[in-house]
Amino acid sequence: MSETIVGPDGQPRCAWCQSAPEFFEYHDNEWGYPVADDQRLFEKLCLESFQSGLSWRTILSKRENFRNAFYGFDFNKMAAFSNADVERLLQDKGIIRHRGKIEAVINNARRAQELIASEGSLAAYVWQYESKTPPDPQTASTSPESVAMSKDLKKRGWKFVGPTTVFAFMQAMGLVNDHGTGCVMREKASKLRREFIKPE
Repeated sequence: MSETIVGPDGQPRCAWCQSAPEFFEYHDNEWGYPVADDQRLFEKLCLESFQSGLSWRTILSKRENFRNAFYGFDFNKMAAFSNADVERLLQDKGIIRHRGKIEAVINNARRAQELIASEGSLAAYVWQYESKTPPDPQTASTSPESVAMSKDLKKRGWKFVGPTTVFAFMQAMGLVNDHGTGCVMREKASKLRREFIKPE
């Protein structure tokens, strides 16, 4: 299967864009570009957790609903969620109403606070796992780094953060440039990574 397809402007894009029209904007403007903002990183980890067993299209179409329901994925606010909040979220038709996943991301908000207290920031922690020897583009669903980060997060008490979930997070947040070899956005992602100041 080819790594790329022809986009609306005639330029090549990663082949997965053809799965849904809204993927082109997400692919061109977000996916694969380095992120150092703790709240955005936490949001993506949460959304990837919710995606487990589902399609990204389902999650992307509900992303604004998720943001509203979880207070913009402000982990300090989410860490204070109670059982009443869990019940509220289970009644919210705009999100994925899966008790285990809802409880997991609330748990992960508390774990994020602990991680930041020990590591300085979520970004500083995450970028320790930047791919040093990334697999060939579009060929893997995990990497040594995603396995290591998943193992460490689980050790710290995080939930729904398996190696595949973590690798999808790494792809989206720019820790690995997984744009297809011929994708018009691959060089943009490479340039942004070269210019990116790694958090410490």
